Amino acid sequence: MEGGTKKVFTVQVEDGKPRKDGRPAVGPVFRSALSKDGFPPLEPDMKTSWDVFRVAAGKYPDNRMLGWRPFKDGVIGPYIWKSYKEVYEEVLQVGSALQQLGVQPGSRIGIYGTNCPQWIVAMQACNGYSLICVPLYDTLGAGAVDFIIDHAEIDVIFIQDKKIKEILSPNCKSAKRVKALVTFTLGTSEEITSADQIGMKLYSWNDFLKMGKDNPAQPCAPKPNDTCTIMYTSGTSGQPKGVMLSHESHAMYVKGVDLFMDQFDDKMTTDDVFLSFLPLAHILDRMIEEYFFHKGASVGYYHGDLNALRDDLMELKPTLLVGVPRVYEKIYEGILKALSELRPLRRIIFNALYNRKLSNMKAGYTHKTASPFADMLAFRKVKARLGGRLRLLISGGAPLSNEIEEFLRVTSCAYFIQGYGLTETLGPSTVCYPDDMSLVGTVGVAATYTELRLEEVPEMGYDPLGTPSRGEICVRGNFFTGYYKNPELTNEAMADGWFHTGDIGEMNSDGILKVIDRKKNIFKLSQGEYVAVEYLEKVYGFPPTVEDIWVYGDSFRSMLVAVVNPHEENTMKWAEANRLKGSFAEICKSEGLKEYILKELQSVAAKNKLRGFEYVKGVILDPVPFDLERDLVTATMKKRRNNMLKYYKPEIEKVYQKLEEQRVAAKSK
Repeated sequence: MEGGTKKVFTVQVEDGKPRKDGRPAVGPVFRSALSKDGFPPLEPDMKTSWDVFRVAAGKYPDNRMLGWRPFKDGVIGPYIWKSYKEVYEEVLQVGSALQQLGVQPGSRIGIYGTNCPQWIVAMQACNGYSLICVPLYDTLGAGAVDFIIDHAEIDVIFIQDKKIKEILSPNCKSAKRVKALVTFTLGTSEEITSADQIGMKLYSWNDFLKMGKDNPAQPCAPKPNDTCTIMYTSGTSGQPKGVMLSHESHAMYVKGVDLFMDQFDDKMTTDDVFLSFLPLAHILDRMIEEYFFHKGASVGYYHGDLNALRDDLMELKPTLLVGVPRVYEKIYEGILKALSELRPLRRIIFNALYNRKLSNMKAGYTHKTASPFADMLAFRKVKARLGGRLRLLISGGAPLSNEIEEFLRVTSCAYFIQGYGLTETLGPSTVCYPDDMSLVGTVGVAATYTELRLEEVPEMGYDPLGTPSRGEICVRGNFFTGYYKNPELTNEAMADGWFHTGDIGEMNSDGILKVIDRKKNIFKLSQGEYVAVEYLEKVYGFPPTVEDIWVYGDSFRSMLVAVVNPHEENTMKWAEANRLKGSFAEICKSEGLKEYILKELQSVAAKNKLRGFEYVKGVILDPVPFDLERDLVTATMKKRRNNMLKYYKPEIEKVYQKLEEQRVAAKSK
């Protein structure tokens, strides 16, 4: 057995303080036990993001670095690879070509497109020549891209071929300030002409490399405090905000992960492989890749179709998978579907093996030692569905349900951990420890270079000095240096050196954190009651017929309503059982389905002891998932609540009108 004495993950470095002189109460300050004597200093040759890559290229020149799957005659092929040496040479060529265009240190360079080797080459060229990389989400949409090009004053954009038309569109008015577009492959003759007409030069990738090769220029290494990247976050309302991240903060992240990983017997090696499919313009994927480069390991990119991600998994056979909760929900649903198709006896055996291994893991055994027999007999098949080589799964971006986390910890035959962080904190501010079941349902403890505390939110009843300790999560460390050209927003987010995340957390006396709510996603109903809507959406997401849900209310109404995306497979099973025929979209128009889902929501509300005003009283069913195309969610799938209200307002008004008619009719009886 692996258990024993209680593990110590954190140290408390400051006591909590009660409310005083108008200042809110704050809880105790926790720091990682790895930094109990202060944040560890950086190595002399590892102080910038450029250092991370430069050192790795010298240390691992022949290792596979970047892999992709080329199409030939419309058919996707196997992965092919570039070595660290080949990538480094391309980085110098791209950096030299940028110098030929007259781009000066500190200039902003855009990268617009899906994950691919050219994306990383352009990013590293920015690092090596003291340019500021400005990623553009390939799902941001033309309006936001136009805003960012103008706001960041971008000079050159590296661009995926199918995105060129968006930059050259008359709607992208800021394109006129861009000197050049460099395509990931080739531009068409029409695009070259269109670019020329607005004074912009369009280069193919190979032509740009040749320009740099013919006119070599030495790198212009950045200083630690220089801005490395301005990463625009889409946010849930308003224009994107540009988060400025320094080179030193990138280097500290790498050092912090090194110190964290050194604690474990299972070491990362140059044979490890990461499947990259979350946007590189998203901080989570970017920082995972930077760490893999530091270790001389390999990164393979998905071929562009998330619906066919399993094909990439089986082809690449990665050892690390990083996803948002929706990715793991899909994996979980797929495994449950496969289980439901087994003969009853085999399901009974699976469940018995599951419960035995889970019990052993809770008793302190590692996932490897808890039940090798169960792994061999049942769970190796789950592992095979994920490529067969996975050693670690990481979930970030939003909290994952306890049920799914526990299931994957048991069945994946791999370590599974959650973390918490934001673009402003350079990704993970907290991290879980593998094989520690006491951390299931939490986002872990302070990362190596992070300090955490909770701050009082009196209007929501959250008190960091109460039991349990709850409040707004505040983070301190060497993170973002501010929002680009927005000192007011910077000052609003930072107070006394603490970044206020806007997330509500619950922390125990050991500094273990749960994310339970969102500060800004509260509203007051007409009877004066506050509603914490994200918590309710988590509760109401449990019924099997609910794929996703948006709960709505306002201060002029006394009742909540919701828009539900029904779960297609479970909805069609319900329809069959109730002898309803038609397509999924037709079934979603059924009053019977509305009544059934509303009863399911009210049942789960009662089970979770929600208060009367927290009950959903009316529903709208939308068979189309909340999507980017309608601008209902951000690129990280967070709900754009203002946009949702605009989109669904006519239907919401009809539901409220019907509820009012029912209320009046009931009163008159």
